[in-house]
Amino acid sequence: MTIRGPLRTTDSVVMATPAAERLGARYWRLWSASAVSNLADGIVKIGLPLVAIGYTNSPALVAGVALAFSLPWLLFALPAGALVDRLDRRRVMLGANTVRAILAGALALAIALDVSSIWLLYAVAFGAGVAETLYDTSAQSILPQLVPRELLPRANGRLNAAERTANQFIGPPLAGFLVAGGTAVALAGPAGLWAVAVGALFVVGGRFRVERKGSASLRADIAEGLRFLWRHRLLRTLAVMVGGSNFATSAIFGVLVLYAVGPGSAIGLSAPGYGLLLTALSAGIVLGSLLAARIERWFGRARALGVSVVACAGIVGVPALSTNPFVVGAFFFVGGILLAIWDVITVSLRQRVTPDHLLGRVNSGYRLVAWGSLPLGAAAGGLLAELFGLRAVFAIMAVLTLTLLLGMLRVTDAAIHAAERDAGI
Repeated sequence: MTIRGPLRTTDSVVMATPAAERLGARYWRLWSASAVSNLADGIVKIGLPLVAIGYTNSPALVAGVALAFSLPWLLFALPAGALVDRLDRRRVMLGANTVRAILAGALALAIALDVSSIWLLYAVAFGAGVAETLYDTSAQSILPQLVPRELLPRANGRLNAAERTANQFIGPPLAGFLVAGGTAVALAGPAGLWAVAVGALFVVGGRFRVERKGSASLRADIAEGLRFLWRHRLLRTLAVMVGGSNFATSAIFGVLVLYAVGPGSAIGLSAPGYGLLLTALSAGIVLGSLLAARIERWFGRARALGVSVVACAGIVGVPALSTNPFVVGAFFFVGGILLAIWDVITVSLRQRVTPDHLLGRVNSGYRLVAWGSLPLGAAAGGLLAELFGLRAVFAIMAVLTLTLLLGMLRVTDAAIHAAERDAGI
């Protein structure tokens, strides 16, 4: 397989070339597949808990559906990365979406035949979660094989915007409409969307299996990826920083609904008003994804990342300073823009400096650190709220987030350029 290297092109030439020509037809086919796949994902993640309410009134059992979705990231992230580096990445994505389509279709049929149960929902959620670990790890790892590395920020930004829009804007309300039309319909829709995504991936074309030197066990492959991530000072620092920020955001969003919703709450929003508040954050993330490559050129990567950390502190800390929903929403919107810039810059950097034969394993190890902190943060937020009150959670997590700025002592433009130079860029 031929891996496309960096293009030694000046910014002026790049700016003069139409975006579609720069990113290429195969990229836009992948973009289409990811958009449709994430739409199906957004419908299922909201729709399944709504379906679960028809089987049980237990909050713990209903919450178990979300747990079944997220548990595979803790159990299978590392093996998924190793498999992605062993197999053709496009075929892994095809297989993952095929499995998800079959699972959703089978559940829709079981519901239509009245043979479903809460335990079948758990099984489907867990299976879809396992497939998601393979699909998402492959999707991040295949991108440097489709576009020149100089264009990764633009490619990641476009991809992130499409995924966020489908998963967080269109998917959730569409799930509500579909469930209202019938629970079997709510699952048949995503099954069809995943089938469409499979078709889009089929026409991407190309071979995306990386060359391997020698053979090793799956455990040895995983260990090799983790060693690279641990020994790479820049990537290790970024992984710890994103794990810390996810810990803080998970802590505050786990209790924000109690602080924001209801006549007796501090902010006093209705349930629809709370949805609009969260939409402000998502809207900022979508806009930031589209602007990320341009802002990176204007401000430089290290400075943009440092400002993103401050913005994250603003998001988690603003409810402690103001209960005005317009002020909180404004902070969420602006902060979302800068959080998206963090995502695009760090993902693109990871794709540039990691050898292609290790990229799946490094991506999965990085995500394990980043996402493994989410349940810990949620638990910490609840405990702190019990001990010190809701407002204290926002203040404590804001201070914790600001301490992540210490990591910027290592994440400098010089360190970034040195890492890329060592990678041959």
